Amino acid sequence: MPIGNLPLVIQHGLLSYERAACLTHRSVAMPHIQELRDKVQVFGGMKLHQYANLYFHARNPMMFVRKDKHDQLCVLKVNPAVFDLPGVVLTDQNAASKYVRFLSPQQLDVLPFAAIYALDWTHTDKITYWRQKSAKCAEVLVPGVVPPSLIMGVYASGAAGRDAILAQGWTKPLTIEPQLFFQEAQT
Repeated sequence: MPIGNLPLVIQHGLLSYERAACLTHRSVAMPHIQELRDKVQVFGGMKLHQYANLYFHARNPMMFVRKDKHDQLCVLKVNPAVFDLPGVVLTDQNAASKYVRFLSPQQLDVLPFAAIYALDWTHTDKITYWRQKSAKCAEVLVPGVVPPSLIMGVYASGAAGRDAILAQGWTKPLTIEPQLFFQEAQT
C-alpha cells in the first residue's frame, strides 16, 4: 500500500475497499480489477468490497506491476490472529478470479503454499504458469477492517521507503526487504 496511507492505518486499521472509500487516501488498485471485484459475492458471505483483503505473500503479480514505485510503497505485517476474527474467508487465488475457491480458516492446509510463497510464478507450460500466477494472489478476506492492534510491523524496499515510513509517525517494527518489492539488495 502507499506509504502515505500509514496514518490512516495507525488510526483506523486496514479497511475494506468500501470503508476506505469514505476517507481520503491513495490507492494502488487497478481500476479494471476493482470493477471485477465489485461484482464478486463471496460464497456464504458479503460482497468482496466489504472485506479488507490481505495477500498471503506480497511478492506477487500486483507488486511486480508496481515495482517501479517501490520507494512509495510498504507491506504490512499482520498477526496470524487475524484468522480468528469472525467471518474471515480465505481464497486459494485472487478473489476476483473465475476459478477462486472461498475457504474457511480451518481449511488453511488446502492452500497451495509452495506456489503462494514461490519467488516467481513463471513456467514454460502456459496452464501451469496461469495456475501459479493466480495462486500467488491468494487472499485473506476480513469483514470490514483489520484492527490496528493486529498490525505487527511494516516492510520497506530500502532506505528511502524506511525514511518515508518513519516520517509518517510509524513506531512498530520496520524491516527492509528489497526482494519483496522485486528490488536488488542494497549494499
